Amino acid sequence: MECQWKPDEQGLQQILQLLKESQSPDTSTQRSVQQKLEQLNQYPDFNNYLIFVLTKLKTEDEPTRSLSGLILKNNVKAHYQNFPNGVSDFIKNECLQNIGDSSPLIRATVGILITTIASKGELQNWPELLPKLCLLLDSEDYNTCEGAFGALQKICEDSAEILDSDMLDRPLNVMIPKFLQFFKHSSPKIRSHAIACVNQFIISRTQALMLHIDPFIENLFALAGDEEPEVRKNVCRALVMLLEVRLDRLLPHMHNIIEYMLQRTQDQDENVALEACEFWLTLAEQPVCKEVLSGHLHKLTPVLVNGMKYSEIDIILLKGDVEEDEAIPDNEQDIRPRFHRSRTVAQQHEGGDSIEDEEDDEDDLDDDETISDWNLRKCSAAALDVLANVFRDDLLLHILPLLKELLFHPEWLIKESGILVLGAIAEGCMQGMIPYLPELIPHLVQCLSDKKALVRSITCWTLSRYAHWVVSQPPDTYLKPLMTELLKRILDSNKRVQEAACSAFATLEEEACTELVPYLAYILDTLVFAFSKYQHKNLLILYDAIGTLADSVGHHLNKPVIAQSNTHKHLCIRHISLFFKQYLQYKYNIIIISLALYAFFPVTACVCLINTRMTYLRMLLFTCTVLFLQEYIQMLMPPLIQKWNQLKDEDKDLFPLLECLSSVATALQSGFLPYCEPVYQRCVNLVQKTLAHAVLHQTQPEFYEAPDKDFMIVALDLLSGLAEGLGGNIEQLVARSNILTLMYQCMQDKMPEVRQSSFALLGDLTKACFQHVKPCIANFMPILGTNLNPELISVCNNATWAIGEISIQMGSEMQPYVQMVLQQLVEIINRPNTPKTLLENTAITIGRLGYVCPQEVAPMLQQFIRPWCTSLRNIRDNEEKDSAFRGICTMITVNPGGVVQDFIFFCDAVASWMNPKDDLREMFYKILHGFKNQVGDENWRRFSDQFPLPLKERLAAFYGV
Repeated sequence: MECQWKPDEQGLQQILQLLKESQSPDTSTQRSVQQKLEQLNQYPDFNNYLIFVLTKLKTEDEPTRSLSGLILKNNVKAHYQNFPNGVSDFIKNECLQNIGDSSPLIRATVGILITTIASKGELQNWPELLPKLCLLLDSEDYNTCEGAFGALQKICEDSAEILDSDMLDRPLNVMIPKFLQFFKHSSPKIRSHAIACVNQFIISRTQALMLHIDPFIENLFALAGDEEPEVRKNVCRALVMLLEVRLDRLLPHMHNIIEYMLQRTQDQDENVALEACEFWLTLAEQPVCKEVLSGHLHKLTPVLVNGMKYSEIDIILLKGDVEEDEAIPDNEQDIRPRFHRSRTVAQQHEGGDSIEDEEDDEDDLDDDETISDWNLRKCSAAALDVLANVFRDDLLLHILPLLKELLFHPEWLIKESGILVLGAIAEGCMQGMIPYLPELIPHLVQCLSDKKALVRSITCWTLSRYAHWVVSQPPDTYLKPLMTELLKRILDSNKRVQEAACSAFATLEEEACTELVPYLAYILDTLVFAFSKYQHKNLLILYDAIGTLADSVGHHLNKPVIAQSNTHKHLCIRHISLFFKQYLQYKYNIIIISLALYAFFPVTACVCLINTRMTYLRMLLFTCTVLFLQEYIQMLMPPLIQKWNQLKDEDKDLFPLLECLSSVATALQSGFLPYCEPVYQRCVNLVQKTLAHAVLHQTQPEFYEAPDKDFMIVALDLLSGLAEGLGGNIEQLVARSNILTLMYQCMQDKMPEVRQSSFALLGDLTKACFQHVKPCIANFMPILGTNLNPELISVCNNATWAIGEISIQMGSEMQPYVQMVLQQLVEIINRPNTPKTLLENTAITIGRLGYVCPQEVAPMLQQFIRPWCTSLRNIRDNEEKDSAFRGICTMITVNPGGVVQDFIFFCDAVASWMNPKDDLREMFYKILHGFKNQVGDENWRRFSDQFPLPLKERLAAFYGV
């Protein structure tokens, strides 16, 4: 029989030697061992040796035995289907016989091995496994019971779905009642295993558990005060999940559960406290939250606030005692991978939201990015944030007395937690906080200069949460001091503060937009200087700050610095004077006088420049002239291009740099021309390279890995930015490249994000240089039609927008393509719950199609006129809205009956215009008066009486109806 297998002694010693060598710290030894192990995998009974070492060689040291089991586990994961039957039976048999090994490490390894075999679809082919493990739970030998329970817990974690299926004849009907019996076991480890096993089936509302839900909850309550932290942790985890799925069963006990969770959130064991703290996050999502928690808020608030202090271990992990670390190179492993989010074309409307907001609406409360693990501080802050959104200003009653004490506390650790509290409540309690902000914001701005780096960094984050209020006040009062101090912090000597300041400044940029234009020279001066100062990780965040600045100030970036105010001349003077002070200390006073002269009397200073024989003064004034007369672009582009030249095509740091350049190119418009050719060519090369790599992978997957298509996506998006910024100036570049061929391939890529970005580029090239796009329209349009699938919102959105842009350029030549897309567009606009951006783009495209091909589109007018009008009533007056409304008016002229039933919606949409062009206003006038004449004065009066008063007044004032 195979289970009588015996190893060859020489082979066994060879394998043991390899196992010992693999524990060597020397990497070349490890590499050599790895190669030998790979070779041994060719022998069918190699895995027999591994299980033999794990289970039979009791005299061998535990790490070697365990390692043998882990190598076997990896072989099971990779090659199990190729194991001969005898080998797999031998392994299974040995596992079950040794689940109760006296060593906890070996028991755990055997359990991992069992669950790995089970997860390879073997639960069906190993019918004795679950009954045998359940039987072993009743063993009087503790090791056997604990080993079996450890294996069952891993199986419940890995195979929960199949355990609740008919495929295995529903073993949970037996297992769950069995697990419940062990909730009262004398061993804390067994009790913990039992709860952990049952917990796996709460979220999925497994029927077998739902049948025993009451005894389960009773048993949980009985274990509430267990002395074992692991048991308390699992009890808390169960209650958090039950809150989500069986609130009805918890409600009668809610008062006691809340009191219990308050205690556990203060548990001595941080893992228990963290698990309990999750309860408040989950409770905040329940409709009953306000009702059940109101009476406990006075107790809960101080508990959460207390949990927001850094623990000793946090400070050690964050190197909280290290103040100046800017010169220490980053640990590359600490830098999170970057992912590019593809470009989505959105309309400008009053709300200012876009598809990105709808798909990725997450306000990041993670102020401790360097501690990657979720901890009590973060969880407490997140809980306070969501509860502030539930209770709004009612929470301030309990928070304000605490805040007063915390924010001005002499101990930095407590003051820091108070600043975090202030940031956490910003969104939910904003209205109630407004009276206190005139005092608090200056205090926080002062805290930006605190001697502790952790205080400075959290202050940056908290101030960013109040940026909206700051920007709504007179700029000199709060915006200018805040901006000035944040820019200083961007140049802080602590990397963590640099990161927080850069992120906070990006938020301020988004809120302030063109309010920042008067300060652009000073901002760019600081951001450019940061390039020479930042290590790798913060450089990536700096790109974001520059890209966001470009998005926020737009074309103002393409202007000379000479337009600056006197204030910013002062700031520039200060920078230069500090620089020169280092080299010309003995002439310092003369220099300051010269600078002042230049700042306020540039012509006089220039005369001095020509006549002076003082070399240092001439040099200084020349520097000032360059500074004041150069353009922003000449400050910004050199460091960006330098980084661009340093990065290889395979370097993922290209993602944030390309994103940044895309924003800069769009903002600078023609100002980007001197830099556009190498940037354009590299983007085209990146797309071409990635497509070629994808073909190699497809044809020879064993030799070529799949390419990272993010390189292609980010390159397509930068090309879009160039097309949008340069407009017709991009024509020569397109003419000399194969971008349209490459784009045709990208439009058919399997990856939605690639198609999404290629459709955005198609739309932008259509606007910029349609003469090159037109010959390809017959190939492009069928692809666009097949991508009008609202299940992929952003792909559908960009395809829709591109069709609209093509329609305007094609005019009546669009006719052969209308039927390819019209039906899908009408379905999308009538679809419930379609995101606002997609609705708006769909409405505009339908309008544009109707403008150029009214005979083809007008017959369907009745099917889309109502959602069309409601979609476009909120967007600002612009060219796209103009062409869409011309289309709808033309279609109404062709098919007036199509609008009759919904004419009130058309009236409302017309009234949404602030300043339509004269000929468009004339079109509105004719349709409104035509309808009024058709129905007669009496019927019109009855009809117009249904209008809300503002609509009635607007139509009367603008159109005389």
